[in-house]
Amino acid sequence: MISMTLPSFANLRITFLLIVLTVVALTSLHQRVYSRNWNQPLQVTVFPINADGHLETADYIDQLETATFSQIDRWGVREAKRHNLALTTPFSVTLGAQIHELPPAFPAQNPNELDVLFWGLRFRWWAYRHTPEDGNGLTRVRMFAMYHEGEPDVALAHSLGMQKGLMGLVHLFADAEQTQQNNIVIAHEMLHTVGAIDKYDNFGNPAYPWGYSAPNRAPLYPQRNAEIMAGRIATSSYSSYMAESLRSVVVNKHTADEINWIE
Repeated sequence: MISMTLPSFANLRITFLLIVLTVVALTSLHQRVYSRNWNQPLQVTVFPINADGHLETADYIDQLETATFSQIDRWGVREAKRHNLALTTPFSVTLGAQIHELPPAFPAQNPNELDVLFWGLRFRWWAYRHTPEDGNGLTRVRMFAMYHEGEPDVALAHSLGMQKGLMGLVHLFADAEQTQQNNIVIAHEMLHTVGAIDKYDNFGNPAYPWGYSAPNRAPLYPQRNAEIMAGRIATSSYSSYMAESLRSVVVNKHTADEINWIE
């Protein structure tokens, strides 16, 4: 009589995880190719979330509309033209439906690679449940906008832009006076999803020369504009301030190369 050994539950879990990781990897590879060929506008949807549950935050979210983010589209047109991109309008940003469930919290206190990996899988599952596919998953960027009422001189949590999955988790102020700077944050994380990397140092100042809008300018300081992946305008090698709006933010040649705007 032939005896058969059934696979253990642990082995089944490992096999399932490997299958999931393989599917994620293949999907991410296709997204990387199609989202960076710039044959058509990148479809960016902003899904607002009331991160602190405050009534003031809810009121701010209620008045959001696609026009709130139109400056990002216009900025993309301007910067694409500067870099001679064949596609006239590289981004199309629209407002999506509000999401009423908070995403999984990012692991705190120096997470290791495994912590980040499992958080990423949970986050993607959460995103899948709340934002159904629309048939354009290879070129659609989903930006989950966590709005906070905020406190004076208190920084919000760090925002994230993920190339794997074409998703971003952005922390923003629920304040009309902050709307234009919110758009800088959205644009910054949006470009992370198509391959751009951060260009600031450990103190948050633009890193020279990659994080400068005009690294060959003489005199070098003050810089007149911010580079999008630095987000701040350098006034010296150790000081800077955040740009007020995308009107004073550019995509420099380093970022343009990373997002495949330069052949």
